[in-house]
Amino acid sequence: MKKTTGKLTAAALTLALTTAALSGCAGAPEKETTQAAAAESTTAKETGTTQAAAESTGKYYSASATPEEVVVDAASKGKVGNWGLGNEYEVQALLTKYGQNTDFLSQAFDMDGFDDDSILLASAMTYNELGLVKNSYKGGYAYGDSVKYIDMNEEGVAMLEDNIFTTREFAEANPNTVKAFVRASMKGWEYACANPEEAAEIVFNAGSSVSSEHQAYMAEEVKKLVETDTKGNKVVDLGKMDDEALQQTLDLAKQYIQLDDSTAAEKLQTLTLDDFRDASYWTDAMSGAELGAPEKTDVSIQLKWLPQAQFMGYYVAEAKGYYKDAGLNVTITPGGGDIGETTAVNSGQVDFGVTWDANLIAANAGGMNLIAVSQVYQRSGLVLVYKVNE
Repeated sequence: MKKTTGKLTAAALTLALTTAALSGCAGAPEKETTQAAAAESTTAKETGTTQAAAESTGKYYSASATPEEVVVDAASKGKVGNWGLGNEYEVQALLTKYGQNTDFLSQAFDMDGFDDDSILLASAMTYNELGLVKNSYKGGYAYGDSVKYIDMNEEGVAMLEDNIFTTREFAEANPNTVKAFVRASMKGWEYACANPEEAAEIVFNAGSSVSSEHQAYMAEEVKKLVETDTKGNKVVDLGKMDDEALQQTLDLAKQYIQLDDSTAAEKLQTLTLDDFRDASYWTDAMSGAELGAPEKTDVSIQLKWLPQAQFMGYYVAEAKGYYKDAGLNVTITPGGGDIGETTAVNSGQVDFGVTWDANLIAANAGGMNLIAVSQVYQRSGLVLVYKVNE
């Protein structure tokens, strides 16, 4: 198995903020499967799929293994990993789907655990960690085609990710500002998706935390998340809110988000789509009608992480003058460290933010009053990656 050295640091490998992840520890590779996995191996021996490979090597699966076979085997060995920062709910939903308990290993902000086999089924974003696992450029692990992955969209457990949000109070007080910001941002996203190579260069020049090669890879993969929905259909109207996908996100959030505060936990179960999104701002912004003058011209947006193609639409909108044309002076604030985008927006430190919808739902259950005004990513970018026999 070819692997390169000089892997990227934790800060450069993940889009997630470096807040505390769920606890867990990676044990040594097991030599035998559990009783449940052993029962599955009867079929595997006949078809040459996952358990036969997993039992013989302890770390590789057959390329023809089904998602269920891989999930059952990895879960039975306690070797499913996730960061535990808001997208673990999809992993838990997948484990439930295949009759497994919802425990998972706390995965570091790199893919070293996957590389050293302490994690057999590792979380990865298609536009970030998956590229690092597969590719041989700087920071890559160079596994190439010797890995496969399980897609949350195809498994029916997808939860929507990056949106544009603000407080309900700010939106009601500054409707023209919100509409102008959405219109200019989505124009930036449209250009970025049509010109991903140029968009990657713009982000890289803005102070990217990753190599130019990885940035270019990211841009191509992010384009897919913006232009394709959870069912694999082409998205006609970028940024539009898909109520069916949002409802699935909310339903899974209610099932898997655990809140310590009993009042917040009770409120979570009563939330509806209207409690965390307002599609009217996107509708008006994208109607083509003339917008009124922005009530506030100097505004800011808080990103989830450092400059990278995950956020390329905003950097393109700034570089191409789309914000200026809309009468706005926009400050793009990178994330990182202990910065929480929901808290930053709720407290008024910034006007807009980018977050996963599950985080928005949890924040509102906890007492915030935030609303998504555009849904940029139309499908989940989370996959579970595993090694296969060459």
